[in-house]
Formats: sequence, structure tokens, C-alpha cells
Amino acid sequence: MKIIIINGPNLNLLGKREPEIYGSQTFEAYFELLQEKFPTLEMEYYQSNIEGELIGKIQEKGFSYDGIILNAGAYTHTSIGIGDAIKAVTTPVIEVHISNTFSRESFRHQSYISPVAKGVILGFGMKGYDLALLSLL
Repeated sequence: MKIIIINGPNLNLLGKREPEIYGSQTFEAYFELLQEKFPTLEMEYYQSNIEGELIGKIQEKGFSYDGIILNAGAYTHTSIGIGDAIKAVTTPVIEVHISNTFSRESFRHQSYISPVAKGVILGFGMKGYDLALLSLL
């Protein structure tokens, strides 16, 4: 089973950025733990701060992979293009957010991804990625 985790803007700063919200662990360190926890999965990780690169990666993997786990960061609330890319591909997409976006600023309550995602997991910290992987199994 081939799965890609795609993280959007500022998630490259996990471990440094607002640790009270996002924790103190880097995503790279967490990804290693995920690989150990799910050794039978072929997993890939991709991160970009650039909207078009995220769309390109969704299109590239969205017809040949078994699942996409997407944390689009702030693009969740602004990118019709990412939503359209998800609609265009056949691979199921699970939307993940580390924080509970509904407990934060009101602009974070809107998602252009949720209506086209297979499911949404938010507010469970990094554990949300584990839950997304389990949902794809």
C-alpha cells in the first residue's frame, strides 16, 4: 500500500513554531516513528510552502497511490485550487490538522478541502496522522 503525507506552509517549522499549539517534535522525527509503527506501508513525505507545488504533488500521486494524507496548513482556508485538485484525482484524501481549527480564529473554520476529502481529522496533535493512516487501512 502506497501512501503519501503532504504538508503545507509553515509545517516545516514544526518543533520550533508555536510549540504550545503544535508541540516540540519535528515532523521528520515523527515520520520516522510512523514508518516504524507501520512497517508494511510504503510511505512518502512531502512538504512545501508553495500552493502550486502542493497541487502538483496531489496531481502526481493522485491516480497511482492508495491514499493521500493532507495537512494543507493555511491553504486549507484559502485554496480553491487545492480543493479542485483533490476533486480531480481518484486517490482518497484524508484532511489532517494538528490543532482543533474550530477552537482558533474564525477564519480557520472554513475549509476548501473538507467537502472533497474522504474524511477529516483535527485536534489530536501529531496522532492525527496515525489516525489517518489507520483509516486508509
